[in-house]
Amino acid sequence: MAENKSRPPQDQPWENGWAPDTSRAPGTRRLWLAGAMAAATIVACLTAIAVTERAADVESRSGQAADNTAYPGLISFATPSQTTPPKGKSGLSTARPTTSAPRDQHTDDPEPAPKPSKSPSSQASPPAPRPTAAVTWRSVRSVNYPDRYWHVSGGYVKLDPVGGAESREDSTFKLVKGLAQGSCYSFATADGTYLRHRSFVLRAERDDGSAVFEQDATFCPRTSAYSGSVMLESVNYPGRFLRHQNFQLKLDPFQSSSLYLADSAFQLVGGLA
Repeated sequence: MAENKSRPPQDQPWENGWAPDTSRAPGTRRLWLAGAMAAATIVACLTAIAVTERAADVESRSGQAADNTAYPGLISFATPSQTTPPKGKSGLSTARPTTSAPRDQHTDDPEPAPKPSKSPSSQASPPAPRPTAAVTWRSVRSVNYPDRYWHVSGGYVKLDPVGGAESREDSTFKLVKGLAQGSCYSFATADGTYLRHRSFVLRAERDDGSAVFEQDATFCPRTSAYSGSVMLESVNYPGRFLRHQNFQLKLDPFQSSSLYLADSAFQLVGGLA
């Protein structure tokens, strides 16, 4: 077998003129091969990781599509749970309780609920005003002077006999609920004034809207010593009653005398006008 003389012996390079290449470090080719294999390994690992993440992402999206559950406002890279939260109970749910009443409580009835009637009585409308009671007109007659009645004269209330038409009208009053207390009385005239006491004297004046006026114009009926008659006590001066003295109506403290009891007893009769 012929001896391989492609590479002269290294121990005698000078005999044939060949010298080793000193520009390359020994083992360079092996280093290049090892580096290429390491790079290929790294690329393969990265490719495997990318494929795995892509598969997980696809699986996650498919799971969300199958679950058909939206999670607004949350950012997560984990696969969401396949359990659907109950509506209105979960903190993730955006459903809010409704305040409207159900249209039909019988859900098993296939027939639709009848529509409300369009008649004016069933349509929603503002509450109707309260029926106005019939106006009650009264005249006030004295017990111990039965031919005399309360009569507005010159702005004051006096006890006068019945006169002509004008006098009858001035002796007729509209009996209304007390301005300061509904269980008591107030007396209004035909021209819109009210009977009120001022300086303990009864007179006719316009309502100024004050609480004092409402109290001065309110009188509460009390039991009289005379059958069919009443005594009228002041709201803001308890213990003082209307009575006539010298045929002038005034507010005096209660007295147990027979004269006071007679002067303070009045009958509410039908209007003279």
